[in-house]
Amino acid sequence: MFSSVSFESESLPPLRQVIARHELTARKSLGQHFLLDLNLIRRIVEAANILDGVTVVEIGAGPGGLTRALLGSPARRVIAIERDIRALAALRELVLVSNNRLTLIEGDALEISVAALAGPPAQVVANLPYNIGTKLLLNFLPVINAFQRLTLMFQKEVAERIVARPGGKHYGRLSVIVQWLCEVRVLFDVPARAFTPPPKVMSSIVDLVPRPQPLDIAHMPTLERVTAVTFGQRRKMLRTSLKKLCPDSLTLLKVAGLPPTARPEQVSVAGFCSLARALDAGIGSGATG
Repeated sequence: MFSSVSFESESLPPLRQVIARHELTARKSLGQHFLLDLNLIRRIVEAANILDGVTVVEIGAGPGGLTRALLGSPARRVIAIERDIRALAALRELVLVSNNRLTLIEGDALEISVAALAGPPAQVVANLPYNIGTKLLLNFLPVINAFQRLTLMFQKEVAERIVARPGGKHYGRLSVIVQWLCEVRVLFDVPARAFTPPPKVMSSIVDLVPRPQPLDIAHMPTLERVTAVTFGQRRKMLRTSLKKLCPDSLTLLKVAGLPPTARPEQVSVAGFCSLARALDAGIGSGATG
């Protein structure tokens, strides 16, 4: 349920008309696929559970379909980040009817400090451009507690990697780092036909709620190194792959409480944190063989 925020989206021209008037043909170089299904757009905003007083950041606003729904939510303010000049022209029409609630930022979201831009309390709700979705998520992680919740659309394959559990084929570096910092779940899938033009893949909406504290104690750069080395050789046992970081990988694994024959997809997030702590403590670094 949306609140009684004053925004009459029904009086605005249809999105397809806006796209045609501003010649907004989707550009592959920008990862653009415009979501025009109004029922799905409303479902995304409802799933985001936006509360009164929150600033919502949208990345890659395009012609403004999701932006309209966000302005109809209880959000105090909506910040839309967009790098396509054509889309900005369309979005400025929304600014004029937003009662000063919509702010446009022209630029590349990868180069913008989204957390500093919004200020607390803040949420991110976005149909992320496919070509930079993972990079954007990784950019958010060091400052993840600046946000109350992130409701993001990814390619289904990326979404599966984010929420994957140990033992599954999708479990990897992204799973470990994101789940270390957030509670994650896939809310629902979005079919290709909901977009213009339709992508070749299914999409999924992922809900990420930052944990008050990380799942376990670890130094993030070390955790990233450990997961990079082990999942970079995911078919190898840990005792072999970890030798790139530690000469005496057997001692490292013993202290971390992990079997030397384990492979990375079998190790929990807490297990990787234990490895990172042991590595930072210098365990096994003095061996020569």
